[in-house]
Amino acid sequence: MAKTSPIEFVKQVQTETRKVVWPTRRETIMTGVMVIIMTTLLGIFFMGVDTFFDVVVRFLLSLAQ
Repeated sequence: MAKTSPIEFVKQVQTETRKVVWPTRRETIMTGVMVIIMTTLLGIFFMGVDTFFDVVVRFLLSLAQ
């Protein structure tokens, strides 16, 4: 593998950075809102699953007494 000088590396990074298509402010906000909504829904879902298993385990343990 060829060695790259630090100056050449910085030039390559700048060249690649210019190729990046940055999201608009609106796209960033919409993505953030969707992440918040999805994490909230998943949190509620997993809380429900955890509660269900808690009830099942408590019931099974009550049978053992």
